[in-house]
Parts: sequence; C-alpha cells; structure tokens
Amino acid sequence: MSASEDGAAMFARYAYPPNELGYCGPPSAIPYDARFTGESAVRLARRFAGAWCYLQTIAFATGYANPLDRAIVEAYWLGGPLLEQVDGELFAKALSEQFRGQHGARMAGLADGTARAHHGFHVFEVYPWSGMLEHTEGPALTILDNCRIRWGTVIGLDGDRASVLSKPLCWDGAHLHLGQERVERPRWRQWESALVAGLAEGDEVALHWDWVCDRLGPEQLEALRDGTEAQLRRTSRAIAAQDGRMRRSESRPVAASSRSDSGISRVARFG
Repeated sequence: MSASEDGAAMFARYAYPPNELGYCGPPSAIPYDARFTGESAVRLARRFAGAWCYLQTIAFATGYANPLDRAIVEAYWLGGPLLEQVDGELFAKALSEQFRGQHGARMAGLADGTARAHHGFHVFEVYPWSGMLEHTEGPALTILDNCRIRWGTVIGLDGDRASVLSKPLCWDGAHLHLGQERVERPRWRQWESALVAGLAEGDEVALHWDWVCDRLGPEQLEALRDGTEAQLRRTSRAIAAQDGRMRRSESRPVAASSRSDSGISRVARFG
C-alpha cells in the first residue's frame, strides 16, 4: 500500500466514528469498512471541511504534495514532530479564514504561535465546548472526552466490544486534566468487520467516540500523549484568562440610572 492509500485509509478510520453519528462530514460519507482510495478519497476528504483545512495547511507548510499522505494524516490526528514545521502565521491565517464567525471559537495559541495544527486544537479551541464547562460541565466534558483522540490498552474482548483501560478527561473547576485509569467499552467491530483488524489483548489503541479506530506504536502513543497534555495546559490557561476578564468586568460598578433596583441587579448579574 502506498503512502497515499495508507493515509486515505487512516483518515477514514478516524473520521468514521463521528461521521457515523452525523457530527462530521456529509451523512454516511465513509463506508463502514473505511476503505476509499485515489480520487474518491480526495473528494470525500474535502467534504470534511474542518479536517481538510488542517491537512492542506500541514501539507503546504511541510512540502508534501498530497494532503492525504500518511505522514500528514498521522500528524493531524495524533501529533508529532512534523507539526513543528508548520509556520504559526500560516496556520493562524488558514484557520481564521476557514472558521471566521465560528460560534464559541477561542483559538488560544494562534496569536502567539504556540498552537499546533492538531485535531486536539480543533476540539478544545475551535469547538465551543471548553468554554461551556462552567455552565454545562457534564455534557460539555463528555463531548470533549469523546471527540478528542484518546488512547488506552486493550485488556479484553467480548463480542463486538473491547475492554480498554484509559484515562478520562476531567475538569476540577479550573483546569482540564486526565484522571485515573478506568475501563471503557468501545466497539471494535461490527458485522464481522473491524476498523482495526486482529485486535488483541495488550494492544495500545486510539479511540474516537465509541470506536477503537487504530493500533498505536510507541512513537505514535508518545506523540498523542504529549500533544494532548500540551493542549490541555494551553486550554486551561485560556479558560483562566477568560474567567479573569469576566470577573474584572463584573466587578466594575454599575453606573447610576433611572432604572429600578431590580433592573440594576439584572445588569450586574448578567451584564
């Protein structure tokens, strides 16, 4: 399999779980067996507008002709040293143009060049959920945890489900961090077909929504861990800075007016 075919297959494996749920890309864009190659792969991947922007940007910045080359796709989903070659200004320009007006997008790290063109950045800084943790902690945290690429160790197989030991995303009211390991039960196959063939106990795997979508080698696992932890630190700092601005704004005295006391109270509480 060529690097292009391998990259297209990898893109499909990671994109299938949210596409199955109707969250990303056009309805049922990716067949269950996650196999598409050549021009059909490019046509379909382009319809995942968010991911395609990252793939194009990484490829252009690093001199790759094909955004679906295996190295590009792996860098987007898992991270790694290739992302260090992506110029910060180029990345900021691409995202600002693609996601201008995106509701709730904070994009912390773009201005100072510390952001990386990684799926984790999109989850925590382009989607609005991390900014909603203080108001809808349960739902927002669950979505963030499922949407990020997680990792874990397979400790058992039971039919179409795997038992995987992994660390959940946690929110302590001020910081995002990974908690203690626990067992989750994602799907690894359906109708006798699997996104990861030959899954076995002891495998280190990547998880996206309710699926095991890849088997990870040591370097991939390290890149995913490092990239995730760096993103959680960056997002936690951004949330703290945002909260500080809000508290300063709320502490400013409300100017006297002819409105009733109840009206002033509402302004002070919500303004």
